[in-house]
Amino acid sequence: MTDDLATFDWIALQKQAAGEFSARVGAISDWSAATPDTEWTVRELVRHVVIEQQWVPPLLAGLTVLDARRSLPPLGPDLAAEWETHSALATAAWTATAADAPVQLSYDTVPASDYLREQVSDVTVHTWDLARATGADEALADALVEAVWSVFEPQRDTLEASGLFASPVVTSEDAPLQSRLLALTGRDARR
Repeated sequence: MTDDLATFDWIALQKQAAGEFSARVGAISDWSAATPDTEWTVRELVRHVVIEQQWVPPLLAGLTVLDARRSLPPLGPDLAAEWETHSALATAAWTATAADAPVQLSYDTVPASDYLREQVSDVTVHTWDLARATGADEALADALVEAVWSVFEPQRDTLEASGLFASPVVTSEDAPLQSRLLALTGRDARR
């Protein structure tokens, strides 16, 4: 963990990321539209982000991954309502959890602060995906872009190998930070 990561108010950023995603969910008119995540439609993208939010409260409460999985109710058909419900529950759980609380994830047990940074990063990048897919405003808040860059840039060499992202897109070093962040995660903001 670098000092840069500690300079951000990650709880405030979590709330901001959730608000940004909510605004893009509100702009959805075609749930079957394609997204920059080539294997997902808008519906599948939103479903993914909602499920990630569902995991937050049980994991922060100390459940194992297996027990957390068993506690997750199936999502209903109204994904916009599911997002509002589960993002609010996740925000409440983040606010009530100590930064150093241990959280068991599928790959390791980490401090809650590491999991929080992972979640803020996921929601932020998928906010852009959803905006691109729906024709909504693609500009991400500068604070979110800077914070997520501080998480992903040090992992530059391992992001693609993780299988979570496509190959980085070549972009110039003087491109806006949002464009460089998206490029690092295999997204081309120029298209």
